[in-house]
Amino acid sequence: MRQLMLGNQAFARGLYEAGCAFVSSYPGTPSTEVTEEAAKYEEIYCEWAPNEKVAMEAAFGASLAGKRSFCGMKHVGLNVAADPLFTCSYTGVNAGMVICVADDAGMHSSQNEQDSRHYAAAAKIPMLEPSDSAEACEFVKKAYGLSEEYDTPVIVKMCTRVAHSQSIVETGTREEGKQRPYEKNIAKYVMMPGNAIRRHPVVEERTRKLAEYANTCEFNRVEMGDTKLGIITSSTSYQYVKEVFGDQACILKLGMIYPLPGQLILDFAAKVDKLAIVEELDPVIEDHCKKLGLTVTGKEALPLEGEYSQNLIAEKLGKEVPGYKSLNEELPGRPPVMCAGCPHRGLFYILSKNKCTVLGDIGCYTLGAVAPLSAMEMTLCMGASISSIHGFNKALGSESQGKTVAVIGDSTFMHSGMTGLANIAYNQSNSTVIILDNSITGMTGHQQNPTTGYNIKGDPAGKIDLESLCRAMGFGRVAVIDPYNLEECDRVIKEELAADEPSVIISRRPCALLKYVKHKPPIRALEDKCVGCKSCMRLGCPAISMKNKKVVIDNTLCVGCGVCEQLCKFDALQPEEVQK
Repeated sequence: MRQLMLGNQAFARGLYEAGCAFVSSYPGTPSTEVTEEAAKYEEIYCEWAPNEKVAMEAAFGASLAGKRSFCGMKHVGLNVAADPLFTCSYTGVNAGMVICVADDAGMHSSQNEQDSRHYAAAAKIPMLEPSDSAEACEFVKKAYGLSEEYDTPVIVKMCTRVAHSQSIVETGTREEGKQRPYEKNIAKYVMMPGNAIRRHPVVEERTRKLAEYANTCEFNRVEMGDTKLGIITSSTSYQYVKEVFGDQACILKLGMIYPLPGQLILDFAAKVDKLAIVEELDPVIEDHCKKLGLTVTGKEALPLEGEYSQNLIAEKLGKEVPGYKSLNEELPGRPPVMCAGCPHRGLFYILSKNKCTVLGDIGCYTLGAVAPLSAMEMTLCMGASISSIHGFNKALGSESQGKTVAVIGDSTFMHSGMTGLANIAYNQSNSTVIILDNSITGMTGHQQNPTTGYNIKGDPAGKIDLESLCRAMGFGRVAVIDPYNLEECDRVIKEELAADEPSVIISRRPCALLKYVKHKPPIRALEDKCVGCKSCMRLGCPAISMKNKKVVIDNTLCVGCGVCEQLCKFDALQPEEVQK
């Protein structure tokens, strides 16, 4: 059957058709939908893990048990999973194991723009790179065969444009993978030094065989055209090259991006007058070609950063192609903001009002750094807020202890905040940590996590009690506040900052976008009472604006949270029931 599918949806279809039985992932844009779509197949067990390291280790365990397995993550998630990644390259697998990593060139939803191809080379694990939805489905199915034939995990690298664009997929039926018996093999699976040193040569020999395979494999193909120019490319860049050049250039399209072929590239280069490399981010293919002794046009013409486009490739490679419109130049800017009724807004207002130094973390609450709140001063990576405040306060002592807080979301706390909190408890810095508990994993689209009480399918699951957990970790001071209540927030934050011991504040209010949240009627603006002081504008709420020096409330956005009402000294903002 032919279906129009998102790349991530097609990836999940590939998992299904390949007989994958076990999926464990941590949500991260642009990879999230792979696992969400896989969870729709009853034949596949799916779960959200607390973090990517746990997901990869769980997938390895399922592979060890003899079931085809999968774990998915975004590029920065692979940093978290790097520890098991490098070692399962040595152990190899039992049943096939596929890893999805989704890169985010252009940093649409990420804190950096790293190129995951380096991980494949560093860990010596084969990597496939589809360029559309059809290939995403097909490459996943073939990756399992590759995994089992060569006794290795296989990484399938997606990117934002392939993951979130649609193309036609020819779907097939599921082939149940045969249960592979688990056999005790200490020399293969126990990676203590004496065993690991004997596994390293196995990895090197495997890589040599895969490099030879890359010269003839079905993932790489040559498309001949005008021999004046040859282009070597991969992934979404291939689509742009085809649109710009068509058959006016020869193209070597690489679908197996590690290990890269040698002879195939040399043979292709011999057929063309000039050779260009088109690849987003780092010069991985380009460097390989130069090691082969080839002269190529690459990063001296094309940028090292950002997403490519048809226009960019045409411009940089001297090709005039009319008709490609750049939407970025035609659309007005739309800076990201916290939603109307976001529970984090009131808390950040109080932190800003009290001139607190706020060390932040990864989540939609990172928008607390944006004007007019401008409350957050640092964001590094998942969990870093808690670890950083410990070092910050140890370094500055009393100079910072009474005015510095760390903020972290509930899902991020479960991901990698607990170890930092354990460090504060163990090494006793006088630090205040605020857990922003909005009852969901918000930034990636409302996935469940270990604090919500529900699993990936919405069924009841084990629920971690944050208050009990923090107390069990050694914190005597644990307070819970409602971020819609500004007076309570102000009082508790001042109390905890003044205390001479570590403390945790849990700011608890469900995300305003959750379907089960029942909102109050919109706040009404009373024009005759408004003096135009703009106090309400300090919240940065998208439902509030000024017109003719008077406050205006957009009742299509307002959820009646009442935070703005608490700032107005002139009763110009009132709940609907008061006005009646």
